[in-house]
Amino acid sequence: MTERDIPESWSLGRTREPDTMTRLSQTRQIGETQESDVPTTGSDSKPVKRSKQSNFKQPPSGGRGSGKLPRLLTSWVLWAFVLTLVPGTIAYMSMAMLLKLPSAPNCPSIFWPLASASVRLHCAQLAASKQTVKDLLQAIALVKQLPDSHPLRTEIDRSIEQWSRDILKLADNSFQAGKLEEAIATANQIPEDVPTRTLVKDQISQWNSTWSEAENIYRKAEDEMREQHWHDAFMAAAKLLRVENKFWASIKYDELNRLITTAREDGDKLIKAESLAQTDNVDNLLKAIKLVESIGTNSYVYQKAQEAIPELGRKMLDLAQTKLDQRNADEAISIAQQIPPSTGLQSETEDFIALAEAQANAWIGNVAGLETAIAQAQQIDPSRAIYDKAQQLIARWQIEIEDVSKLEKARMLASQGTINDLTAAIAEAQQVPDSNPRSEEAREEINRWVAEIQTIEDRPFLERAEEIASFEDVNSLQAAIAEANQIRRGRALYREAQRKIAIWTAKIQLIQDQPYLTQARELASNGDLPGAINTAQQITSGRALSSEAQAAINDWRGQIRDSENWKRAREVALTGTPQALAQAINIAEQVPRNSVLRSEIDVAIDRWSQQLLDMARSQGEADISRGIETASLIPRGTAAYRAAQQQIRSWRQFLNPEPEQQFNPLMPSTPEQQQ
Repeated sequence: MTERDIPESWSLGRTREPDTMTRLSQTRQIGETQESDVPTTGSDSKPVKRSKQSNFKQPPSGGRGSGKLPRLLTSWVLWAFVLTLVPGTIAYMSMAMLLKLPSAPNCPSIFWPLASASVRLHCAQLAASKQTVKDLLQAIALVKQLPDSHPLRTEIDRSIEQWSRDILKLADNSFQAGKLEEAIATANQIPEDVPTRTLVKDQISQWNSTWSEAENIYRKAEDEMREQHWHDAFMAAAKLLRVENKFWASIKYDELNRLITTAREDGDKLIKAESLAQTDNVDNLLKAIKLVESIGTNSYVYQKAQEAIPELGRKMLDLAQTKLDQRNADEAISIAQQIPPSTGLQSETEDFIALAEAQANAWIGNVAGLETAIAQAQQIDPSRAIYDKAQQLIARWQIEIEDVSKLEKARMLASQGTINDLTAAIAEAQQVPDSNPRSEEAREEINRWVAEIQTIEDRPFLERAEEIASFEDVNSLQAAIAEANQIRRGRALYREAQRKIAIWTAKIQLIQDQPYLTQARELASNGDLPGAINTAQQITSGRALSSEAQAAINDWRGQIRDSENWKRAREVALTGTPQALAQAINIAEQVPRNSVLRSEIDVAIDRWSQQLLDMARSQGEADISRGIETASLIPRGTAAYRAAQQQIRSWRQFLNPEPEQQFNPLMPSTPEQQQ
């Protein structure tokens, strides 16, 4: 049986009532087709009827012998051929009709209520071969209505089972492609009375579980990204590879990795912006804001970036406020003007600039500046957050206006520079009460004018003292000090006077003590170190030459100590015993290397160490242990030290020889033994 494709639109419920004439016509057409399809034997391959007509063709009328049969018709050979050909042809055609396969039914045009089970099964198999959900459902619908007692029921049930599993497989393909709803809808189309239907619920449950697991993993990775935990986000994303769904394990996994990479880059921008913001530098804060603004809306750190922008703007505004507190209004306004609109602080920035300009005018210190400042501050709307501060400043400036005129008058008086004018300026400024905002400024001016008065009054004393001290003798210097001491503590020139007094006092001490130091050095050069020390000690501590005298005294005492050690070492060495020589060397080593006696001491130490070595060798001839003991007394760094150590090693090897190794034929010999 040959297969024929079924059109997409053929329906199971399509009915058609063929009339009797149509059936007869179809039967006749089929018979004629079968008759025409049977070829005849012979070289000309013509139908039998035409051959018979040509064999019995009548001779033309007229002519000679028209009343006789052709000679060919009377030949027995011809009749024998005809009688052989005709039955064979008929037999061949009959056999061909019997053996010819019936043509495949045209499934779309079949009237299904009258269709046989074999035709239904055949058309269902054709539909199922397309492996689409629609065709598989049509295939099941074609055959499932047949009675359970039908002989083909076993094959039909097996086909229905396979087709329903194919539908479930197609649904799973949709699930693997990421179409969960489509997969569930497809699986639910499997008829309720099909045995495979029992698998649908479990399969859908498994799909939902797998899908929910994948979504939870994805959300977990998103949460980690929002917290900027990049390692944890990558670890969460890797779990998608173990999800039993190709869509989540491939497409969504790759998508998530790309998102994490992009989010990490944005996170690095945030970290860099935070680092720049720590410097409290305007340029760095602007760079930080630009970095944060470059983070796109699709980024998982976008929300944190948006939260950071106002904070960075607030830092700039705080920096501007710091400059304003330092009375640097120009720089404060410049910083505020650079705050980007993206920070959302535009209204606060405008208010800050307006109030800063008002304060700058108020700091001019005159009535006009204060009035301008009040006018500017009054323009701030009551709805603004800075309104209360502006009102406080306005109230303060209005109070200041009352006393600014007094300060201006006081400054005008003080500009004359005389004691009387300065005194009058102080009296005018003292009228500013302590409760007035300008009171601190008034006090500063008063202190400055008082210092000017004191300077005018005390400058003659200091100038007269300097003139007296110019003679550079003790009496002149003492008179200059007495003159400068008339400037009392707390006066404007007191520190300057005390500094000059210290200089003049030091000059007096130098004049008085220099003879003692000079005499002490002469005594020391003549070898009288104790006398030099006693003379220098007359310069008491705290005087100008006391440090220099003390340094000389310490040096002379060191020379005395070195001489005593050198003398003692020589006396000890005279005993001549090994212990005495060793003790003499130790005493001599206490003399510093920079001492003038050191060269003589080094020669003696080398000589004594050589004497110890000679004694040790002499003792070693009779008693090696005693020789080793004596040689060990030679200290490191002396001329005989190395020779003594070598001698000690030789004696110890002699006393403790290494045991000879016995030959073992089973042990391999070393290269030294082989040599």
